[in-house]
Amino acid sequence: MFNLRTTTDQNRLHVSRRDVLRIGTLGLSGLTLADLCRLRSQASAGATNPRCDKSVIMIWLRGGPSHIDSFDMKPQAPAEIRGEFAPISTNVPGIEICEHLPLMAGIMDKLAIIRGIRSNDLGDHTPHYIATGFADRGKRPTVGSIVSHLRPRTDGLPPYVSAYTPEWPESPTYLGPAHQAFVPRGEGFENLRETGGLPAERLHDRHQLLSRVDAIRREVDQTGTFAALDEFSTRAIDMLTTPAARLALNLDLEPASQRERYGRFWESFLLARRLVEAGVNVVTLKIGDWDTHEHNFRDMRDQLPELDRGFHSLVADLHDRGLDKQVAVVMWGEFGRAPRISRIAGRDHWPEAGAAVMAGGGFRTGQAIGATDSQAGQSVAQPYTPGNVIASLYQHLGIDTTITIPDHNLRPMYVLDEREIVREL
Repeated sequence: MFNLRTTTDQNRLHVSRRDVLRIGTLGLSGLTLADLCRLRSQASAGATNPRCDKSVIMIWLRGGPSHIDSFDMKPQAPAEIRGEFAPISTNVPGIEICEHLPLMAGIMDKLAIIRGIRSNDLGDHTPHYIATGFADRGKRPTVGSIVSHLRPRTDGLPPYVSAYTPEWPESPTYLGPAHQAFVPRGEGFENLRETGGLPAERLHDRHQLLSRVDAIRREVDQTGTFAALDEFSTRAIDMLTTPAARLALNLDLEPASQRERYGRFWESFLLARRLVEAGVNVVTLKIGDWDTHEHNFRDMRDQLPELDRGFHSLVADLHDRGLDKQVAVVMWGEFGRAPRISRIAGRDHWPEAGAAVMAGGGFRTGQAIGATDSQAGQSVAQPYTPGNVIASLYQHLGIDTTITIPDHNLRPMYVLDEREIVREL
């Protein structure tokens, strides 16, 4: 009925994403978190490593936002290159950003801009490079999966949460499905509610719940494939009944004034802040749609002010709550946009140069790192890559990028190949 199979490596269980969702709908009293726990169980290589007490928020501006119209403006360039927006000064002398980002301009001392980032040549919108630090698509685990593998948790909180699905490349590849992201949307989010007709007090009755799991196991599989499901179900209940997890995901606890302060993207930004405040190590967000082959200026004029509100509020909150050293934030897209304006006031893909904004993490902020030529088309020096940025995030998390992890063929694979950090940070 399900495509579950074991290999000669008895510690590895292969489960397709579709199978996980199907299992979760069979009636485990709403406890599809049991599947999550099963998928998170394989932490063999990192089981003895200390838990990571630092966090990263990775914000994906899906579609590749125009760097020349936001964080790397060229007001002296010809009109067909510079576009419609004007730069404004920030609270750091000499650094200018787009006029539609006034709130971020006011906290530039808490930010670092990296300009001229060189991305991949594939030109697609899968953010594999910024999610993994590797340009080869779909072959390496995401940062969150690596952290889950090397820094497993025992406190009921998932180490890796993705606030959306399915576009972020969630596959943990050779780390195994144990290190898939927890997605608190749709099926995943419902697991932290009173599902399956169970009142909240019955979530604590493990025996009743596990008896239901046993019945399903007997019905579905008589071969023993589900022999360890009790353990996963117990951990699922632990997650369901962990106050920190339930509180972090309960956005109803946020006052209306906070939602208004964060703006259109309040749900994602507030969820990220609550998760890292609770102790989740890696949180990924997707904010907006920046694939502006047409109507670049119209769409950015609409989205930039809302991004400004949300990101400013997130960074300010982290500082106000004393989390600015503990939590590192990166915001970027999969590539930049072409300097020359094309059809219908649009800009096409441009992997030669892009921009990222960093905050927190104890980084040296209040600076613009790197520079591009007069048209924002190329870095004027050796460009940084997404791998270099992720190396800095791993350093913040205390992850040794020279560690090797065996892949499916037992070949040792480095956590990261581009291990040079962004030195200026």
